[in-house]
Amino acid sequence: MRITKVYTKTGDKGKTRLAGGQEVWKDSLRVEAYGTIDELNATIGVVRALNTEVSDNPPADNPSAKERLEEELRWVQNKLFDIGSLLATAPGQTFKHMPQVTERDVERLEKLIDRCQEDLAPLKEFILPGGGKVSAFLHQARTVCRRAERVCVALSKAEPVDPVIVTFVNRLSDTLFVLARWVSKMQGEPEFLWERHGSGQEG
Repeated sequence: MRITKVYTKTGDKGKTRLAGGQEVWKDSLRVEAYGTIDELNATIGVVRALNTEVSDNPPADNPSAKERLEEELRWVQNKLFDIGSLLATAPGQTFKHMPQVTERDVERLEKLIDRCQEDLAPLKEFILPGGGKVSAFLHQARTVCRRAERVCVALSKAEPVDPVIVTFVNRLSDTLFVLARWVSKMQGEPEFLWERHGSGQEG
């Protein structure tokens, strides 16, 4: 695949083409779905950029939290490109070398959650999104992910959508939440709990 020209003028009247050439309106649910996945991918890209600014000096035989986060988020971004490509393909269309999203990908997210949870205390209350820059943007990515999930669910009611895509996006939002907490813990940042009755709780 080679992108030789960024602008084509074919979308100037509010329509775009899916991977198979089908013309659709840019505000269609399918375009909204893969567009929101793209927004999520860009938000995670911001997290990765901020993560490069984190200073740490891990032992040579023990990858740092910074390195682990970079590795996992780079994988996530690649999977989001896979999902975007699948959503940008009209139902029933197949092409050579089409990307895949499988239950194994979902399991990888679940294993990542489980590993991070080993370093975290159980939550006794909802937490306020925030913390350091990396944690805060992971929370931001989580909210975009939830929106992407809602759009994918809406699309699945109107057109065929591989159920594993919805499952992956759902699990990814959980992963981003846990990663936000885990990064805060690894960087020694405070975790502020929701004050239901002005109790001033802080974890």
